[in-house]
Amino acid sequence: MEDWSFPPKYDSNYLPDPSSKYWFKQRETMPAESRNQRILQRLQEVTRYAYKNAPFYRRKWQEAGFHPDQLKSLEDFEEKVPVITKPDLREAQERSPVFGDYLCVPEKKVHHIHGTSGTTGNPTAFAISHSDWHAIANAHARIMWGMGLRPGDTIFIAAAFSLYWGSWGALIGSERLRAASFPFGAGAHGMTARAVSWLKRFKPTAFYGTPSYALHLAEVAKEQGVNPCDFGFKLLFFSGEPGASIPGVRDKIRQTYDARVIDSGTMGEMAPWMSAAGTAETDGLVLWQDIVYSEVCDPQSFKRVPFGKRGTLVYTHLERCSQPMIRMLSGDLTLWENGPTPCGRTYPHLPNGIFGRIDDSFTIRGENIYPSEIESVLSQMPNYGGEHRIIISREGAMDELFVQVEEGDVVTHAAGNIAVTSFHKQVEAKLQQLLGIRSKVSIVAENSLSRSDHKAQRVIDDREIFQQFDKQLQNGSQQ
Repeated sequence: MEDWSFPPKYDSNYLPDPSSKYWFKQRETMPAESRNQRILQRLQEVTRYAYKNAPFYRRKWQEAGFHPDQLKSLEDFEEKVPVITKPDLREAQERSPVFGDYLCVPEKKVHHIHGTSGTTGNPTAFAISHSDWHAIANAHARIMWGMGLRPGDTIFIAAAFSLYWGSWGALIGSERLRAASFPFGAGAHGMTARAVSWLKRFKPTAFYGTPSYALHLAEVAKEQGVNPCDFGFKLLFFSGEPGASIPGVRDKIRQTYDARVIDSGTMGEMAPWMSAAGTAETDGLVLWQDIVYSEVCDPQSFKRVPFGKRGTLVYTHLERCSQPMIRMLSGDLTLWENGPTPCGRTYPHLPNGIFGRIDDSFTIRGENIYPSEIESVLSQMPNYGGEHRIIISREGAMDELFVQVEEGDVVTHAAGNIAVTSFHKQVEAKLQQLLGIRSKVSIVAENSLSRSDHKAQRVIDDREIFQQFDKQLQNGSQQ
């Protein structure tokens, strides 16, 4: 297998033939069983490395009765190696500041520091050594090549450069690819309007950001009298939130920009986070198993489910030396299928991408509901205005679901309340068909709900807000 060793050693000057759709053809198209044998060898190397260098793994594996010498098959790996969780990492960093006792290199070798925002607790710090930074750049360049990007293309990066890994991962991948990097950023006041001006002028090949920001950018462009198709994007690739694999969202972005739409992304802890990504020919997410070994597992037993079944993703680094994640539990819900994929790669893939986070789901009168399922239904409705809010609360002893939906068809607005009422009934019927329960729906004017320059925040659990809107509904207001 081309350039596959641990620790990884990549040639920074290597580029495939421009006509090849593969970066490493052998690695990407070999029989899956042959690759799995090589993955097993790599897992043996990685677990021995972590056992030697990380007290965190030694302690956890000893408690589970596992030693790397016991690893003889992929079945051993799923049955004997315990999963690790985000709380495990936070506790390790509290116990052993600042990077935790799963750091496998001396702190003086840390090259970049990234991490979580810490909005729901203490932030988790990601330590990336120089060699890992180089390996991540090579992995992302390889995956971006699979998306159809080539040296000399211009990649517009519309994400904040901060602790957030997404923007940096796109940047170092495009640099290694020898593309022209356009690190525009996002989030500052008035920045989206300025982005429209720059995009008209430079017409980049590709766009990177979140799906919700791409739709917001298109709205701002139209307000300025600019057709988003005039930006000239050939493709838009995304991470950070579900959307690019949701048919309604993907199709809306594709039609808005007249460009290919590609989903990507795993977790910040799992950089190279593009190890799950679509390609130029394959929708959904391809699991690049020789970069990060991904398992779709039962959420209770953490054993792999058969292909064609739903489960939660569990990830293992095969090329990281500084903070290797070994059986990292994602909490994301998905369904996987075996390869080969339409692009000819023999990796497993997630045809529908990530449905959503298991811990983002909520239960209404006994039914588990995922926000991405609601988004998928709304995005396929022709009068949907591009934004919605999901409000959950408990009215007395009963859970209640309220959905605010923007109505975006000016013809409908001009037609008056009859058309709005018709749209209201359509939304209620579609949601009841999907969810199996009745929800309360309010139709609001287009652009009345706030947009985000980063990840869209659409779920609100607030009794006071629910009661306010419920009162409006009782008074007969549908506006």
